[in-house]
Amino acid sequence: MQNIQNYIKPGQRAHLIGAGGVSMAPLAEVLHGKGVLVSGSDLHDSPTVDHLRSLGIPMTIGHLPESVEGAGCVIRTAAVHDTNPEVAAARNAGIPVFERAQAWGAIMSHYPNALCVAGTHGKTTATSMCTHIFLKAQRDPSVMVGGYLPILQAEHRVGQGDTIIAESCEYCNSFLSFCPTVAVILNVDADHLDFFKDLADVQNSFRRFAALVPETGAVVYNRDDENTCAALEGVSRPMLSFGLSEGDVHTKNLVYEGGMGRFELVFRGETLGKIALRVPGEHNVKNALAAAGASLFLQVPFAAVREGLESFTGAGRRFERKGTFRGAEVFDDYAHHPQELQALLTTTQSMGYKRVICAFQPHTYSRTKELFDQFAEVLKLPDQVVLAEIFPARETDTLGMSSQKLADHIPGAVCCATLEETAQKLAELAQPGDLILTVGAGDIVRAGELLLQMEA
Repeated sequence: MQNIQNYIKPGQRAHLIGAGGVSMAPLAEVLHGKGVLVSGSDLHDSPTVDHLRSLGIPMTIGHLPESVEGAGCVIRTAAVHDTNPEVAAARNAGIPVFERAQAWGAIMSHYPNALCVAGTHGKTTATSMCTHIFLKAQRDPSVMVGGYLPILQAEHRVGQGDTIIAESCEYCNSFLSFCPTVAVILNVDADHLDFFKDLADVQNSFRRFAALVPETGAVVYNRDDENTCAALEGVSRPMLSFGLSEGDVHTKNLVYEGGMGRFELVFRGETLGKIALRVPGEHNVKNALAAAGASLFLQVPFAAVREGLESFTGAGRRFERKGTFRGAEVFDDYAHHPQELQALLTTTQSMGYKRVICAFQPHTYSRTKELFDQFAEVLKLPDQVVLAEIFPARETDTLGMSSQKLADHIPGAVCCATLEETAQKLAELAQPGDLILTVGAGDIVRAGELLLQMEA
């Protein structure tokens, strides 16, 4: 097998397929900064594509076989399959084709500190919290995060410091190509069952991820999560545990004000000081503990940890406030797994709203089928549920699954065929004092945006 390190050196040419994507654009920028001659392609023009062009990176719209001519290697995302014209042309020409995760792993190997944040839920938030902390510590990190982060005005950052902070996804075992010196594991759940066989298969992937950490590093893990603890059995790497009330990192005197956690942070038996979060819910207290533990292990002063966590108000599409409609607050969230929905909806119930109205868009037919009963149960928590049709992502419906089937198991739920209908239904339901949530990993955010346009 070819070694990607030989192909991403100064003066070598690398062609990136899907370079306008959330994790490919920062890769293009980092490689360009290293002196690699980068070219890219994407299906559509976008502000990201324009930004890459402004850096001097040639970008082609559409996937054309001739785009790979003269490239030393091709790098693609997991969403780009072997049938892609550019991949096929590269293979025919004998040009090696690498995965995006392999390229990030090769880049990470040159950083003294590679802080890789993994977990079935909460990765973007915890990665963002780490980013805030390292910026407050003036450590000038490089960052790759799976969502828009206001402090960066982007989803990535190219720094000159000794640390790279990277959101690390288990889907297709992508994070096994990474080189973590500190591996954060927030939680482990049965998800991506179109790729993994079952929970045990997911746990095995996280076990292999933890084993990538060197003896000089650490695995920062959630001791309150049974699946995580089971996944780490037999892993002989330095461990740093976090938990609400016990662990190497934990809280003392934890209280919630307006849903926001306030606590004293304890690290290895020493009470360091108070932290007041500006994002709600118990799940975000756990995310903060993980970020604090990883940062303290990497010698970040507590003052920067506190300042970083207290300055964090959320990442894009993570309980993101979108506006007000007829006296109702409109928020958007990326939750697309029953455990994430549980955390979100339980948190919002404690925030003092008159009613919680949840517009949920299931993500993929396979996830909806595999976790059907859990979705049906957790969606009984809001006062009113509006279901948009399933967002197919990479799938076609071969399972006979629909949002209407889910609605049939949720008392009072209504199903809408389009996002326009979803927005109209939300407009009919909205009352002053309500919380309206648009929730899912697809394009459900548009329903909230359409709703707010009606107010204008």
